[in-house]
Amino acid sequence: MCLAIPGKIISIDDGVDELLRIGKVSFDGIIKEVNLALVPDAKVGDYVLVHVGSAISIVDEEEANRTMSILRQLGEIDELNYGEDESTDGG
Repeated sequence: MCLAIPGKIISIDDGVDELLRIGKVSFDGIIKEVNLALVPDAKVGDYVLVHVGSAISIVDEEEANRTMSILRQLGEIDELNYGEDESTDGG
């Protein structure tokens, strides 16, 4: 079980204000919508740690890649495909 997983922000919808920012985040090619309220400085291209649908911190790319490599080896990435599909790419 994973507490938080790194992903790369690929787009941001600023919504009404900073507290309602939603980002599309790529987790090794799996796109999910993520609440960005806890990381107001996050921007497109940043890597964030995501826990239960909310980004909780910004991390550097090297750390994100290292963590994703370990998660792939453990087979944890496949769990992102389970549950409700939050992507907007139709699949």
